[in-house]
Amino acid sequence: MTDHSETDVEAAFKTLPPEFDAFKQVYRDEILPSLQAREGDRIAAAEKARTYTRLGVAIGGAIALIGLALMRSPFALFLGGIAGMGLFSYGRHGLNYLKREAKLLIVETAANGFDLQYNPEPASPLVLSRFRNLGLIPSWDRESFEDQLLGSRGSTNFEFFEAHLEDKRTRSDGKGRTRTEWVTVFKGQCLVMNFHKPFNGLTKVFRDLGVLNVFNKIGNKLSGQNLERVRLEDPKFEKAFEVFSNDQIESRFLLTPDFMERLLELERIFQGGKLRCAFSGGELFVCVEGGDLFEPGSMFTPLDNPDRIRELMEDFVAVFQLIDSVSDRAGRAPAAKPDEDNTQSDGGENGPWT
Repeated sequence: MTDHSETDVEAAFKTLPPEFDAFKQVYRDEILPSLQAREGDRIAAAEKARTYTRLGVAIGGAIALIGLALMRSPFALFLGGIAGMGLFSYGRHGLNYLKREAKLLIVETAANGFDLQYNPEPASPLVLSRFRNLGLIPSWDRESFEDQLLGSRGSTNFEFFEAHLEDKRTRSDGKGRTRTEWVTVFKGQCLVMNFHKPFNGLTKVFRDLGVLNVFNKIGNKLSGQNLERVRLEDPKFEKAFEVFSNDQIESRFLLTPDFMERLLELERIFQGGKLRCAFSGGELFVCVEGGDLFEPGSMFTPLDNPDRIRELMEDFVAVFQLIDSVSDRAGRAPAAKPDEDNTQSDGGENGPWT
């Protein structure tokens, strides 16, 4: 069993903000012993997964080849594929169970430390319709959700969740035959923050899509929101984002270079793209497509691998930093004095660990 040194643990937490220092001791005292106690089970499950993967390839390939020889039909490839995938899935069952167990242990403990409520498989969030009404996500017919976080960061209430939305579509061929299929229209992260103070206008931010930006402009006109293009002062972000608003002054006040940097960082940490957000009412809505957050990483590496905890905590950091970068400014009017702009939010740094 691998026993990573204290130096490895220190290195894993070194890149995290100071507010995670207290969690380091929780990790050592509570999480690490539990992970190490299951390492033997992980090794056995990983070996089983490898064995059944090899069997799946061998048996699935044999069924496909024999079937082709006897049946002379592409259907044999389908049968071979089904057999191979069945063996592969069966072999991974134990590994997937341990993965869910490790994820719940780490993420739920961290969430509790920041006074957050964590739900690994939530029901449909009520706020989702607001995302659709703002044009941040399309309509859908089937949905699934995971990794919901509810709570507050300083004085800012927020809700985070991952969503997979699908649209049911029916296609017809030239012979009048129809086929129904489910098409993914959104798969990624949604974050909404409430600042307890309404914005004067509506501001939307989209990732620059080049020639496809015309669809954003058409959508804004069809929505009847009378949004106009906002020119950003920083050329770097002008190339990266398209901004529309019905309050030019407020939009420039909210869209600081720090906030725009956080949006780019959010894409990197979330391993996604097509980011868009909207300031509406007293809330900020953010969507990022792709990626899969709050996952414990490969189960073919030791459970006590310090990279596992570091990567999971970086997901928390990305969410927290985005909230911190805008929450203080969103709580003030655009006419704030220059010295007020330097006020730093406490960011909710004091949790139950301290």
